[in-house]
Amino acid sequence: MMFPRPLRPKERDLLEFVLPVDRPGYRAIRDQVARLLVIGEGRRGEGNFVLGEAGHEPDISMPLPPVIAHGMVEATTDQFGVSVRAPFEGQIDVEIVSRGGGEIPDHFEEKRRWTYSSWAPGSPSPATGEIVREVAVDSARTMAIAAGERRLWLHDSTTGMVLPIPVTNFYNELMLVRQIRDPAIALRSQLLFESHRSYADADLKAAFIAYNAVKRRVDVEPAPDVPRRRGLAGFVRHIIRKRH
Repeated sequence: MMFPRPLRPKERDLLEFVLPVDRPGYRAIRDQVARLLVIGEGRRGEGNFVLGEAGHEPDISMPLPPVIAHGMVEATTDQFGVSVRAPFEGQIDVEIVSRGGGEIPDHFEEKRRWTYSSWAPGSPSPATGEIVREVAVDSARTMAIAAGERRLWLHDSTTGMVLPIPVTNFYNELMLVRQIRDPAIALRSQLLFESHRSYADADLKAAFIAYNAVKRRVDVEPAPDVPRRRGLAGFVRHIIRKRH
């Protein structure tokens, strides 16, 4: 296939679907996509391509940016996944692939489509209709745990974006927060979805904040200052100072 080339109509339709215009964070990326061309294939094979300016080559030497939008189209004979990664240095890595790994065709009979980009707190999972567990990270950000799908994501109300959270990285931080060292538990990240009810919201929040400190995804509001406890000795000194 020759590059650069414009997006095919089906490709543009699906990208615009997972980048909804009514959410500011996605709208900015959608506007960027509208100005770019397909400049080459990505590193993950057929259906993975890179958007960029004409005359530029895909930079596949850099680490892959995190996924910021994901959805699925269910057709009568196949399923097609759509993923968009965060823009990096003017390029955007995109995957639109069939369940078997091939490129999406121009025509197919569609049954339904869904995207995590449409999720908001209080809603079920767009993929399955499952009720998810919600954990408030701060006043603007909510983490969701979809146990049946074995997925985590974060909703940011300041941008409207819904960001997938890598399960293994998050679980590692949760094990550190809870000081769990038993390999039978600490090394099996999928246990999160079987046992998440055994962890308090505070533990899950602390694990996300620790993960976010290493793999920055959002700007989390700082926790309010908590007055230091004086303890008995401090309390006695405070009383003595007041009497003098």
